[in-house]
Amino acid sequence: MEWSDLRVFLAVARERTLGGAARRLGQSQPTMGRRLRELEQSLGQKLFQRNNDGFVLTDEGASVLAHAERVEEEVSALQRTLAGQDQKLDGLLRVASSDWFGAHLLAPVLAEFAKLQPGVAVELLTDARLYSLPRREADIAFRILPFDEPEVVSRLLMHIAYGAYARSDGSHQPKPRDGAGTPLITMDIAFSGMPDAVWLREMLPNAHVVSRSNNRDVQARMCAHGVGVAVLPRPLGDSMSDLRLIDLGEPPPGRDTYVGYHRDLKRLARLRALLDLVIERLANRAVIAGRR
Repeated sequence: MEWSDLRVFLAVARERTLGGAARRLGQSQPTMGRRLRELEQSLGQKLFQRNNDGFVLTDEGASVLAHAERVEEEVSALQRTLAGQDQKLDGLLRVASSDWFGAHLLAPVLAEFAKLQPGVAVELLTDARLYSLPRREADIAFRILPFDEPEVVSRLLMHIAYGAYARSDGSHQPKPRDGAGTPLITMDIAFSGMPDAVWLREMLPNAHVVSRSNNRDVQARMCAHGVGVAVLPRPLGDSMSDLRLIDLGEPPPGRDTYVGYHRDLKRLARLRALLDLVIERLANRAVIAGRR
């Protein structure tokens, strides 16, 4: 049995589909299926049943899962220990963040870092999934909620102001104040409980939703095309000439952003170099965005 086979097993168990597991590990779906079959043959056990919900662990698979997760913890700990002793400014850094934060705030910093440290390759992962720092799915992560893993070193990085926006030509200015007849662009149903989405419903209770998305850039571009009113992070909304900030009586709630990394990597030179630059650049940006 090889560790790489157990990684395939764990990915399928967590994603419950071959496609999702393949994306997680950066392999093709046929390769994942073949390696899973080979693992089951080598163990002489069926590890999954396939039904309408995807791949479901059998009793034997559930037994393997507990052992495989312990192996994963030990392998990850070894990788972190070795990585934390590396003082060279070269190698790979995996950074995880939300889509708009990565595109509008991190990308300029990463471009500067690439010029300062050309030996370090930074891989930026932007999606809604929370990448695991203990499992080395990412080396540095940026989140809007505090980290709760005890082995993660974290700090509040910045507070980001939000604002309500409409197309700059004056369309969709909410009238009357309850928002009757006003089209809204907001978060998708899964994220409808986010503070800015709740605030928008409270401020314009009689407005109607015409567009939903979990991607802030999509919301901003829909707003710029005149689809409706959207609540956006100020660094994103203020950067678009087709949008204008509108006053609904009070500003929407802002969000804090936290940065975290595994404690075993605190001496990793390339991680420290990037983190220092991020803190230096983004702390100043947050103050400006919050006081406009």
